[in-house]
Amino acid sequence: MLACWVGQADAQPLRVGVYHNPPKILADDQGRPGGIFGELLAEIAREEGWQLEPVQCQWSQCLDWLASGRIDLMPDVAFSEERAARFAFHRTPALRSWSQIYTAPDRQLTSLLELDGKRLAVLDGSIQQQFLAQLVDNFGLVVTWLPVGSLEDAFDAVIRQRADAVAANHFIGNQQALSRELVASPILFQPSKLYFATPLGRHPAVLAAIDRHLDAWQADEGSRYFGILARWSARQTDWQPPPVLWWGLAALVSALLLALGFNLLLRRRVAEKTLGLQASEARLNTILDSVEAYIYIKDEELRYQYANRKVCELFGLSQAQIIGQRDTRFFDADTCARLRQNDLRVLQQGERVAHEEVNYLSDNGEPRTYLTVKLPLRHPDGRIYALCGISTDITAYRQLQDDLHHLAFYDPLTRLANRRLLLDHLHHALASSHNTGYQGALVLVDLDNFKNINDTLGHDQGDQLLLQTAERLRQSLASTDTAGRLGSDEFVLILEDLNPHATEAVMQARDRAGHLLEQLARPYELGGRHYTCSASIGIAMFSDVQGHVEELLKAADLAMFAAKADGRNTLHFFNKAMQNEVNQRSRVEAALRQAIDHDQLELHVQPLVDSQACVTGMEALLRWQHPELGRLSPADFIPLAESSDLIVLLGDWVLRQACRLLADWAGDPAMARLSLAVNISPRQFRHPDFVGRLRQSLQHSGADPTRLELEITESLLIDDIEQTIARMAQLQQLGLRFSLDDFGTGYASLGYLKRLPLNQLKIDQSFVQDLLTDPNDEAIVGAIIALGRSLDLRVIAEGVETAEQAERLRQLGCTAFQGYWFGKPASADHWRQWLAQSDGVARG
Repeated sequence: MLACWVGQADAQPLRVGVYHNPPKILADDQGRPGGIFGELLAEIAREEGWQLEPVQCQWSQCLDWLASGRIDLMPDVAFSEERAARFAFHRTPALRSWSQIYTAPDRQLTSLLELDGKRLAVLDGSIQQQFLAQLVDNFGLVVTWLPVGSLEDAFDAVIRQRADAVAANHFIGNQQALSRELVASPILFQPSKLYFATPLGRHPAVLAAIDRHLDAWQADEGSRYFGILARWSARQTDWQPPPVLWWGLAALVSALLLALGFNLLLRRRVAEKTLGLQASEARLNTILDSVEAYIYIKDEELRYQYANRKVCELFGLSQAQIIGQRDTRFFDADTCARLRQNDLRVLQQGERVAHEEVNYLSDNGEPRTYLTVKLPLRHPDGRIYALCGISTDITAYRQLQDDLHHLAFYDPLTRLANRRLLLDHLHHALASSHNTGYQGALVLVDLDNFKNINDTLGHDQGDQLLLQTAERLRQSLASTDTAGRLGSDEFVLILEDLNPHATEAVMQARDRAGHLLEQLARPYELGGRHYTCSASIGIAMFSDVQGHVEELLKAADLAMFAAKADGRNTLHFFNKAMQNEVNQRSRVEAALRQAIDHDQLELHVQPLVDSQACVTGMEALLRWQHPELGRLSPADFIPLAESSDLIVLLGDWVLRQACRLLADWAGDPAMARLSLAVNISPRQFRHPDFVGRLRQSLQHSGADPTRLELEITESLLIDDIEQTIARMAQLQQLGLRFSLDDFGTGYASLGYLKRLPLNQLKIDQSFVQDLLTDPNDEAIVGAIIALGRSLDLRVIAEGVETAEQAERLRQLGCTAFQGYWFGKPASADHWRQWLAQSDGVARG
């Protein structure tokens, strides 16, 4: 088929959409494609023997014709998920660009927030319009959109005052702004990659040829690619003053020289120097007033000698009103004392001081955080006569850091430590107990019948109960203890520095837990009424497990379930009797090992869908039907496997089956385009031979590695993050993609996300479950979607069970979904038949 198409390409010209967007794409005098994309395409066509047939059109018209197949190739198309559903793109970007806001000189904008209430001209259907629409909606801004057919019309709309500003890519924006005497604002957004695009499923050989040439040219700095870029860049900036200007200046100078004598010449030179200094000062003031920083100069008496526009705006005074004043006029006493101390270090000792300042204005008392650099100004002989300060307001940045830190380490509802922080504290507590000899205990608290409170009173009252429970836990803490929330109604206390003698330590833990049990049994005030909700407590001493965190958690969990079995509202210590359950788990482990060896497991799949409910991939889910034990849930045997090396064998079996499925799907038109996601446990991922085994499975099966997606959990990021990143990079080179599963449950350090080669975040289903009733869950989901968008990551919500949940997720900006609403896990054959008989759209 490829050979037939290439033969047809020789006979039939390649229809190329051409719209006017210089210098990237335009039609030359003969109507042929010109500009950067036009010349690149001409070079490729010449080497490939293509015949190009230019088709001139407006931007939105070009895209419609491309989608319908009326044109075969469209240059200068920015990639987006929405466009990827309509068009096919090559792999290597032909050009990189960004967008900017342009205004008239007398209507300049300095920040995105100033777009509120403004009229904004945009290219109809452009990616700038889509991106800005989402952005202003997120900030709650009101913008009047003026869609136009071409960017020339957009810039003309600003000239004719039909629009206040125009959004355009910087290539044509700078050119149009210069010719129309408009100015570029400091509002930059949406760095994008630009490609050639074809109708979806058409002309793959054309895209492959374009990639081949771009790869070769971009690797060679002397190639025709860089020559074309340099030539068109020169055309934008190459400007020479007209000769008449030079003649006029020469005539003026000659007339002055003839009219003035020697004395007048000297005076003129003095005047020129004075004017030059004044002009330089004016330019410098313009620059300093344009900088988004607070710049000021203080003399040796700490009086202001200069203040730029930002300082004037901060104090609400003119520059004349600020000059000569001291900090006591503007700040409170504590702030003035700190500022004076640092100022004197600069003036008296000549130090360069760089630090963070938290300042309070005297009139409103609101704290603002600044990153400040202060340096001495000296006379030619080295004497210090003043200081110059440059302060940048980082209040919003610090607040964002605090919010992200709290999201990463603390439960958003109760403000107690989350699972990640608890595990970290537990590691330190065990190490400290080992080093000091003092005993410790892990206390697991589970509220009895909490579900009944939620069902009868609603989730809002259930949240109030959790908040009051968290407060009672805080009141019971000693200075060295830690309290946290593990799950819905499950809390943890880490008791440290108990008596070194085991018997005494047990008694201390019992007394502390007994007192807590009494506190939790007191009535709670919910909605103006009193309700009683008891708790079951499980206690595991550090010495019970010899310093292993996971074993300690298991022991406390077993003890807690024993307390529930004893009738609830009681506490129970871990003891040897509970080992029977551990033995039962061992029997299940042996059965699981046999099931792996004899292929008694099944691999089911569940569909992943996009915003249009079209199936884009599948997730592999493990099922086990034991001949004696019956159907066992993955929740029963997966944790068991993870606690031993069995997870490595189980993971290898799943990956082999997944690769075989992908290879089988490649020959089926209904399945060939789908990706397959496989969950990878941390222990399996860290196995030294994991990469080699996976590579071997891919080679033996013949599966396309680009269709395989590995889902890792946030727990993988706890230990040795550098090794994790390196191993992910190895797998990425094979073509595999990565998804961060169960995101938001508290393990991941957000600072590592930008370093990980991730393609996707999966919102944990616990947030989706209460999305419609819990404002906290909705806020977390919105934050995760915004975070994914800012990091250029696809975000998928799992556990979507209702149409209402799916619709709310779409409103929050989510574009990918998984859950029972769109399809339950079933065999691969079931979904193969379903896709073959349907149009590939799930019921949601």
